[in-house]
Amino acid sequence: MTLQFVWGALTMASAMAGLLFLRFWRTSKDRLLLIFAAAFWVMSLTWLALSLAGPADETHHYYYVGRLVAFTLIIFGIAQKNRRGQ
Repeated sequence: MTLQFVWGALTMASAMAGLLFLRFWRTSKDRLLLIFAAAFWVMSLTWLALSLAGPADETHHYYYVGRLVAFTLIIFGIAQKNRRGQ
């Protein structure tokens, strides 16, 4: 029960971080912020799926695929930002 509460809190925190990055993107139009927003929403969906499934399913590989997609988006956004600056 406590673990599901923590996963719910992580879901909310990731979704709010995504909304904040979207807000900052609207004012600056920087593509990196939009990619960060998408990555945090993917993380939020991953935490949501994990909290709905329960602790017994935590070790299944498809939850890690969502995290891999999110971190790949972050790495791609940073690499693109650094390459575009040159």
